[in-house]
Amino acid sequence: MKHDITEKNNVTIVSLVGDVDLESSPEARKILMECVNLNRPVLVNLSGIGYIDSSGVASLIEALQTARKRDGEFALVKVSDGALRVLQLARLDKIFTIYDTVEDGLAGVS
Repeated sequence: MKHDITEKNNVTIVSLVGDVDLESSPEARKILMECVNLNRPVLVNLSGIGYIDSSGVASLIEALQTARKRDGEFALVKVSDGALRVLQLARLDKIFTIYDTVEDGLAGVS
C-alpha cells in the first residue's frame, strides 16, 4: 500500500493506493489516526484501492469514531468499486459519508 497526504482549504486529504489488508492495515491505521489527530476535516480518497479487508475497514472505522468524538469531520471520497462492495456488504456505506469527488468532499466538510 502506498499513500499520499495533501492539504486543501484546511482539509487533510489522504489518498490510499493498493491493497489494505492484514499486512498493510497497521500502516493505514497509523496514517489515518495521525491525520485525525490534526483536528482538521479528513477526506480519505479510496479510488486507488484494489482490495480492502476487515482489518482495513476497522482502521477506517476507528478513525471515523475518533473524529466524531472530537466533533471532527471524516469522510470517504472516490471509493473504488471493490472497496465500495465491501462497505456495502457490511452496511458501512450507511455509516460513512461518501462523496463521489474530492471537490464534493471539500464542499461537504468545509
